[in-house]
Amino acid sequence: MKDSDGKEKKSSNGLVIGMCLGIAIGTAIGGATQNIGLWLPMGLCFGLCFGVAFGHKNADAEDGKDESDSEE
Repeated sequence: MKDSDGKEKKSSNGLVIGMCLGIAIGTAIGGATQNIGLWLPMGLCFGLCFGVAFGHKNADAEDGKDESDSEE
């Protein structure tokens, strides 16, 4: 996929993976505690947070950036 400048756009699957894992874990905990109405959205929220962090970490690694380079 290309962006408006014609450069290749890198896609990140971290968000999708985080959402799927969050829903699965939230459903499992909700089923075990019989409170799926609470745990399904909680799992989704945690999954989104972890997915964004995981996707951001992978995007920096693909760009060749270090955390030490950005601390100047």
